[in-house]
Amino acid sequence: MGAHSRGAVRAARGEEGAAPVVRDRYFDTLRALALVRVVAYHAFGWPWAGLALPSMGIMFGLGGTLMARSLRRPAATVFRNRLRRLLPPFWCWGLFVVGAMLARGWMPGWQIVYWVVPLGDPPGSAWGEQAWEILWYLRTYLWFVLLSPLLLRVFRLAPVPVLLLSLAPAVAFQFLWQPPENRFGTGLLDLATYLFCWILGFAHRDGVLGRLKPAAVVVLSLAALACGAWYAFTHRAEYGTYDLDDIPLAQAFWSAGFVTLLMYSKARLGVGLSGLARLVTVFNARAVTVYLWHELALVLAVPLIDRLWDVPAFEAYLPLESQWFLLGVGWVLIAVFVLLFGWVEDVAARKRPRLLP
Repeated sequence: MGAHSRGAVRAARGEEGAAPVVRDRYFDTLRALALVRVVAYHAFGWPWAGLALPSMGIMFGLGGTLMARSLRRPAATVFRNRLRRLLPPFWCWGLFVVGAMLARGWMPGWQIVYWVVPLGDPPGSAWGEQAWEILWYLRTYLWFVLLSPLLLRVFRLAPVPVLLLSLAPAVAFQFLWQPPENRFGTGLLDLATYLFCWILGFAHRDGVLGRLKPAAVVVLSLAALACGAWYAFTHRAEYGTYDLDDIPLAQAFWSAGFVTLLMYSKARLGVGLSGLARLVTVFNARAVTVYLWHELALVLAVPLIDRLWDVPAFEAYLPLESQWFLLGVGWVLIAVFVLLFGWVEDVAARKRPRLLP
């Protein structure tokens, strides 16, 4: 967690099951807000949501910070513990998704191995796409984890130049060489898009970010934001939208500027958010469960609301046709999934299973 934490903190066991560490409520709150934004985006499809809060950039930035801290231990130990914490919740969720697709006649090939360890995009049927399309994040996260020992070593040779140059792959893939449209190409493109955010996490953890001059950070961050927004809106006709999720180069620059300002605020100003401790604790302890199950919750909310139309009182007094009502029902179902399957994250972390942390 953050080296400069001044917010409300508490002792907790380290992510790798070793010495106690200090929880950083600012970063925990950012992660919770990022998850809330992801669910809202998938419920409403707002194209401006990524501009308001680039959730994935935030998640990868926090991931880089945690990896830089964890790599004080041997890399093999870190890999093993990361896989142990991530894969059991993924397998629990995958049993339902894969089982449902198989029941509807889907038959995978050898690519089914990606449902065991998602180092590539797991295969799936068109019917189940809304559920499994979110797995690009887990695939990208795992590759960043595996590459982190090398990336961290290169970063520490020349921190600021490496951080600035980490945007170069996204630029090269846009203007010099287009990756192929297959598992390898999409994986490479996602790594390039969020490479800056991951290495920014290194910079925060090592104290590099906090030592930079405020004027330089603010100017460069605003320039990155302007570049990202300019590219998104000037290429709107080409992509059919200004949604950053569909425009990798714009996503890379907008996330770089936005996440830099968020992390620099923490490193330089010691911003803390202690008032949301309980809610933030639940979100962070169940982050994988919320992310994996939220699309299924939104899918199941539709037929559930359809059944409510059959009850005259509900039809008369509930806003059944509102997308906000759909979002509300979705969150109720997410809460149910957290109660039913969140304990898998405790087991994966070698903790006593609990309904709520």
